[in-house]
Amino acid sequence: MDTIELVPHIDTGALSARRPVTEFIENRTFDEMAIGDTASLMRTFTEADIQLFANVSGDVNPAHLDHAYADHSMFHGIIAHGMLGGSLFSTVLGTILPGPGTIYLGQDLRFKKPVKPGDVLTVTVTVREKDQEKKRVILDCRCINLDGKEVISGTAEVIAPVEKIRRERMPLPDVSVIQHGALTLLLRSASALPPLPTAVVHPCDRDSLSSALQAAATGFIDPVLIGPEARIRAVALAEGLDLTGIRIVDTAHARESAAVAARLARDGGVKALMKGSLHTDELMLEVMRKENNLRTKRRFSHAYVMLIASSGKLLLVSDGAIIIAPTLEDKVDIVQNAIDLAITLGIAVPKVALLSSVETVTAQIPSTLDAAALCKMADRGQIKGGILDGPLAFDNAISAVAALTKGIASMVAGSPDVLIVPSVEAGNMLAKQMIHSGSAEAAGIVLGGTVPIILTGRADDIQTRLASCAVAVLVANGPAPVRQA
Repeated sequence: MDTIELVPHIDTGALSARRPVTEFIENRTFDEMAIGDTASLMRTFTEADIQLFANVSGDVNPAHLDHAYADHSMFHGIIAHGMLGGSLFSTVLGTILPGPGTIYLGQDLRFKKPVKPGDVLTVTVTVREKDQEKKRVILDCRCINLDGKEVISGTAEVIAPVEKIRRERMPLPDVSVIQHGALTLLLRSASALPPLPTAVVHPCDRDSLSSALQAAATGFIDPVLIGPEARIRAVALAEGLDLTGIRIVDTAHARESAAVAARLARDGGVKALMKGSLHTDELMLEVMRKENNLRTKRRFSHAYVMLIASSGKLLLVSDGAIIIAPTLEDKVDIVQNAIDLAITLGIAVPKVALLSSVETVTAQIPSTLDAAALCKMADRGQIKGGILDGPLAFDNAISAVAALTKGIASMVAGSPDVLIVPSVEAGNMLAKQMIHSGSAEAAGIVLGGTVPIILTGRADDIQTRLASCAVAVLVANGPAPVRQA
């Protein structure tokens, strides 16, 4: 969001002077003001400003936020809330004229033209009347755009300060707008496809059961609940969840739930598996059994589909959950699984950063040797569909400035679509740091099998679980995997 920059323009009768913004704000008392005094500020509005105002006010009118709707409206695009423009008058009154100590009594505004992202507005207040007894001031308010056309007009009434006030200008807090563009597109793409028949394995707590039912209500999955029926129904009753029309397969315990789900996937009864309230290794043990025939020519690997708050884009991180200490051969499948997923999610030629602690090939650091080998394998066509570079330290992979500082010329550094980590610990810590410290959303999925496996953590919120289901829907509707011979 742009910082509001105040460039006051104060007129006193015929005398006009321009003054720069200082580190202080100072008022003009009732006695110091004269009829005709004016003050102005100029502001450029951005789409982030509109989104922030919508968040603060709760006004989510699609004219302000929904491009698909707004583009077909009479305004032919997103417009700002009327009161967002009107709020600039409050800024002038509270910080310039009269300034600190002003008590706002009323405002009468007429909105004459729409304001769109990129519009530059100049707002001006002019002293019209003064009430000596009550220390009240009425000011004319006018807002114009760069074309000189009036956008907003009206009047404001205030009680002006009678004592001189000069205070340090308080710094504004840094505010970030979390973009949900990639998440919205992901959910929208999945919702256009038929519900995915999904075995929900051991949904014996509130979060796993409610998220499965919400994914069903959203149309992402057609769930089959596999677990102790009495426990599932008890959770539903306690949480007020409706199981009407939902198929339940009764099992005795978590291990049996996983075994039944794996057999159901093997026989074609479901097209995806979704982890419930059991441990990941309990589920994967049954999935990986040879007799269940759920393996392909690839190794299983996990991918976080990170929805980055600051940019609204997708970033895949792999592997953070399945292969603890991957060999070079493991990494070939991890990379290829991630590339295929990125392509399925709409990234035509994914850029893959192979992470290590340094950006140079170093014999003492095996992950740098693996990265170099993987890049050469991609050059020779052993890894297909993406652009690889590595080894890259995390800062060089993410930041074009950091890469430039280190003298790294790369098609990947600074704008990767996929981050390949050297170990499960690194992947798990990186993803969770991005979620809990970087405000990222994250979907989790296991790739490399004949069916996608929706793998979420017990601490994941409903948005994360729905996004994971959406990813599974898209994967299941992609190219069919080649089964293991």
